[in-house]
Amino acid sequence: MGSQGSREPAPRKDRAVYVISIAAELAGVHPQTLRIYERKELLTPKRTTGNSRRYSERDVETLRKIQQLTQDEGVNLAGVKIIMDLERRLAETEAQLERARHRAVRAERQLREVTRRRGELVRLSDIKRIFEG
Repeated sequence: MGSQGSREPAPRKDRAVYVISIAAELAGVHPQTLRIYERKELLTPKRTTGNSRRYSERDVETLRKIQQLTQDEGVNLAGVKIIMDLERRLAETEAQLERARHRAVRAERQLREVTRRRGELVRLSDIKRIFEG
């Protein structure tokens, strides 16, 4: 279809579409390696109603990262798990920090608005409302 036809959304990175053999091939590993990684809790593929594993693009990226760490960097699987957990925690902390920055910017704007309207004297209740809201 041309540009007038309906468009399907681009697949998301977390959409589980690959069977184990395809995911293994994309990551350059044996399917049994994926089962080992799952037992070691390095990744958790989605399951179909028939209990077949399905891997996402994000899973394949994780597999490639595990391969890079184990093959190129010499890290064992226990070390890989620690590294991946630390990276996940760092990403969560960075997201929390970004949310806090946005709240601080909003609070600063609100505080400037309050002080602009009332001069430099501001009621404590207004300050509390800004920072609690």
